[in-house]
Amino acid sequence: IIPELIGRLPVIASLNSLTREDLVRILTEPKNAMTKQYKALMEFDNVDLDFEPSALDAIADSALAMEIGARGLRSVMERTMTDIMYQVPSDDEIEKVVITADSVKQLSDPIVVRKKTKGRNIS
Repeated sequence: IIPELIGRLPVIASLNSLTREDLVRILTEPKNAMTKQYKALMEFDNVDLDFEPSALDAIADSALAMEIGARGLRSVMERTMTDIMYQVPSDDEIEKVVITADSVKQLSDPIVVRKKTKGRNIS
């Protein structure tokens, strides 16, 4: 069959919806996964970034609620990380940031661990 004819034939493909587990794997497993990208960005400021497993589930659930598949992961991650990404470079005392399910749902801020100064923890 010649290419000109093949190009005019309609193509129908059925796809299965992604599950929460699929979306969590997309967030964490690929070489350029979004969680790894954000961790690398935080490392530029000498800050450790951790995502609680429940936070990853909450990100996946939010993306599922948007009903746009894996594309929704980026917008949920950006919404979750924007404030802390602006806060970290201007505060040298931040040592670690932990993203929780409540911070993904915007019920609370991420957990910020500050460097110990004079034998006590500043928070």
